[in-house]
Amino acid sequence: MAPLSPGSPAPPLEACGIDNKNSCPTIWFCARMAPSKTHRARNDPMAPISRRTLLGAAAALPLAAPALAAYPEQPVRVVVPWNAGGLADVLIRILAQPLSAALGQSVVIENRPGANGAVGTQAVARAAPDGHTLILANAETHAINPLIYPRLAYNAVSDFTPVTLFARGPFALILRPGLGAEDLAGFLGLVRSRPGQVSFASWGIGSTSHLAMEALAQQAGLQMLHVPFTGAAPASTAVFGGQVDCMFLNAGPAEALARDGKARILALGAAERLDLLPNTPTMIELGVPVESGNWFGLLGPARMPASIAQRLATVMAEALAAPALRAAFRGQAAIPAATSPEETGRFIAQDAARWASVVRDLNIRLE
Repeated sequence: MAPLSPGSPAPPLEACGIDNKNSCPTIWFCARMAPSKTHRARNDPMAPISRRTLLGAAAALPLAAPALAAYPEQPVRVVVPWNAGGLADVLIRILAQPLSAALGQSVVIENRPGANGAVGTQAVARAAPDGHTLILANAETHAINPLIYPRLAYNAVSDFTPVTLFARGPFALILRPGLGAEDLAGFLGLVRSRPGQVSFASWGIGSTSHLAMEALAQQAGLQMLHVPFTGAAPASTAVFGGQVDCMFLNAGPAEALARDGKARILALGAAERLDLLPNTPTMIELGVPVESGNWFGLLGPARMPASIAQRLATVMAEALAAPALRAAFRGQAAIPAATSPEETGRFIAQDAARWASVVRDLNIRLE
């Protein structure tokens, strides 16, 4: 597939009301900005979990007691709208045991991939709003899909009840063995010398991995060939197998590939270096102002009682505060975070607004 052509420039920095380079919660990407302008939003809902968050969530529970008396009455099903083995799937399986213990019911993980996450997400939108069926959401399901699918079978706002955001996962730029670039500068020079010939994989048209590379191409003046796959696993397999040249991959799986000698990591799309990859620079450090990655959260169907959403958010925050679980997340290069249902809804709305200009610039429309 030929690369999508860049469109008009993004809105000015001031439009997003962000001024602190160390507090930006949006791991979509901050392309087209000078390195000194990389930023995080005020009142960051994805900031590390605070004591205030836990206490505030707990304080709301007495008001919800009548509706909670019988919840949960059966196993809680979390639909993961992507293939098994991706970062979202791994993280929710890490959370399943502590959530099950706290709720007194099994937490069942069900993978329902398809259409950039739309298939599984639509199924949850139609489920009973009793708190026993939840969707694992991210930027693709609730910010990007509504922009690229004109006939999307769900409304990302009105068909869901926000529960909580629980993690963000920065991307790493990886190359296939033998491509011939030793660092980011060498890679950019290589791509410029072969316009339209260097290929990149993604886990689907309009996915965050796709748009992150398009952002890099816009920022650095590159022409690349997009090769979409149906998931992160087949996309990364194509890279380390030598069929595709590069991709943006979640940093945890990227670290494992690099450790096994299957791929080279050039740089991180994070705002700062990660514990798992302390010697890997960020693209911002290297003078390329692109920040890329994703966020992950839980939502229920519309009309799910607020008391149940709050109960789930509280249980999630308590689980995410455990040192062992936080260490497990760090081992996947994921950054734990917890938000209230209200904060979650606001964050998703803001993220959708940010993605709108990106998708419009690239003119992506899917049936």
